[in-house]
Amino acid sequence: MKSGLRTLIAVGGVFLAAPASAQGVKIGILNDQSGVYADYGGKYSLEAARMAVEDFGGEVLGQKIEIVTADHQNKPDLATSIARRWYDVEGVDMITELTTSSVALAVQELSKEKKKIDIVVGAATSRLTGDACTPYGFHWAYDTHALAIGTGGALVEAGGDTWFFLTADYAFGYALEKDTSDVVNAKGGKVLGSVRIPLNSSDFSSFLLQAQSSKAKIIGLANAGLDTSNSIKQAAEFGIVAGGQKLAGLLMTLSEVHGLGLQAAQGLVLTEGFYWDLNDKTRAFGERFMKRTTRMPSMIHAGTYSATLSYLKAVKAAGTKDPDAVAKKLKELPVDDSFAQGKVQENGRMVHDLYLFEVKKPADSKKPFDYYKLLATVPGDKAFPSAKDSGCPLTK
Repeated sequence: MKSGLRTLIAVGGVFLAAPASAQGVKIGILNDQSGVYADYGGKYSLEAARMAVEDFGGEVLGQKIEIVTADHQNKPDLATSIARRWYDVEGVDMITELTTSSVALAVQELSKEKKKIDIVVGAATSRLTGDACTPYGFHWAYDTHALAIGTGGALVEAGGDTWFFLTADYAFGYALEKDTSDVVNAKGGKVLGSVRIPLNSSDFSSFLLQAQSSKAKIIGLANAGLDTSNSIKQAAEFGIVAGGQKLAGLLMTLSEVHGLGLQAAQGLVLTEGFYWDLNDKTRAFGERFMKRTTRMPSMIHAGTYSATLSYLKAVKAAGTKDPDAVAKKLKELPVDDSFAQGKVQENGRMVHDLYLFEVKKPADSKKPFDYYKLLATVPGDKAFPSAKDSGCPLTK
């Protein structure tokens, strides 16, 4: 590891190491490290950010690059408290990852107030570059609009024209349900109903029974992480798929598929912005990540790498850490790295291709983490709305 990289661990805003000189460039990885999204992002996103700093050389503008990290426990008030301390006391220049949409929206609003850059990777809501956009806010990897276009659109076109949603009861779930419903309706399908489910629920039986009794062809899982995995496991116990209904994992990544295993996950259709086995560049990144973590990266991990690297490139190109200058460079520079090739719109949305996958049957998997069959590529300009159509006030 480069000498210029030092990690400070914070829990609930209490730091276990003394802050470094304010002259350095400091990046914060703020995400869920102990709850339902711990595998989805967690320590693996932190490792991806470390890889980006190392690949960049450990320094920018002659200053050392440091990483601080904290567990926001999916609580917006805790997340903003940590972020405020990072900005006001610890001299953090940029915060990224930001799993959980309610957290990301809160931290993005604080970042606007403090004139600091945030790059959201783990959270999904398309509001981040829509009505809640800011001059300093960016969104990498994916969003609810892209997932709806990819998974929702493909399933309706394949005949899945009636839907019932199991929806996480917070900003992310609402946005994912709305965006997918819009796509279903636009393609001639019909939404038969939905039920909202508290985060980190252990018993999905009553919700699954409602979905089963709706007779909808598609049960849309507008949740993520362990909540999605538990939904799928318990759906199997009720014989929902065996009875003819299909589950749509509207936000699933390689991490959740790995946790479920192919026996339980086979046949699921999902959309990701990255897969380690797509091409030589993704395989090389995946193998490096695997050596450090014993698992292959998902789009959240690879996206955190890209967001961190892109921020550092923008600082270098701007010749300063000034947020206005860096934000301008982030929107000018093309993105071309192990995660994706893309561009950043005026509203902060990083536009790139996404991929529609089907989870393989166990017999079709030939090596560790060989989980996906590529069904289609969703071009970036189809997956994401244009800046002028996003609802972002900055583009008017």
